[in-house]
Amino acid sequence: MRSETILVIEDDLPIVDLITKYLTAEGFVVHAAYDGPTGLKQARAVKPDLIVLDVMLPGMDGFEVCRRIQQESNVYVLMLTARAEEVDKIVGLSVGADDYLTKPFSPRELVARVKAILRRHRKRDAHAEAFLPERPVLSFDDLEINPETREVTCRAKPVELTQREFELLYTLAEQPGRVFSRDQLLERVWGHDFAGIDRVVDVTIGILRRKLEDDPADPVLIQTIRGIGYKFVAHRAK
Repeated sequence: MRSETILVIEDDLPIVDLITKYLTAEGFVVHAAYDGPTGLKQARAVKPDLIVLDVMLPGMDGFEVCRRIQQESNVYVLMLTARAEEVDKIVGLSVGADDYLTKPFSPRELVARVKAILRRHRKRDAHAEAFLPERPVLSFDDLEINPETREVTCRAKPVELTQREFELLYTLAEQPGRVFSRDQLLERVWGHDFAGIDRVVDVTIGILRRKLEDDPADPVLIQTIRGIGYKFVAHRAK
């Protein structure tokens, strides 16, 4: 029997009922919220394994809900939208979503996506717990990255990062000077294929630069290597 809990944040009641029916039939425990602020409160209270999150919500849109949730937890997110523009998909993935489904959708496809996300990440997390050594705190002249507490300080000030932003920064900073391709960063940080949408890396790099760099337009810490990808440049603290 399944024991995973799913939170559906969607303001269209018939869609909520349909999703709930199909997920419950597969053994999931399903909770629902019908606007952004309530969904955020429910996520904190229920602590679901996965959230099915609509983009267009009253009170607070799904992008903002996802961003706030990912600052507080590592919960998996499947985003729903009535819009098919690539930019919406990129924004959703950049704020921490794990997958994206465009309306109208088949409820069977949604169930398959939910199972795939949970199965994929369950395997990855089990592998990480079994084989990865404890990650050290990374200290540089003006930057400290603590993987245990997931805290980042830059010039002695705390910096709030989502799960994806933190993992991307740590991946780059763990090997200063190494050039990572976008595909390598997608595999290491997002953990699965985004159907060729490697621009999500560029978007997230841009967010990191705005949070960490003195001049995001002329970055020092995270540099672009044209035609290849990115590298982190900083001196280890003595």
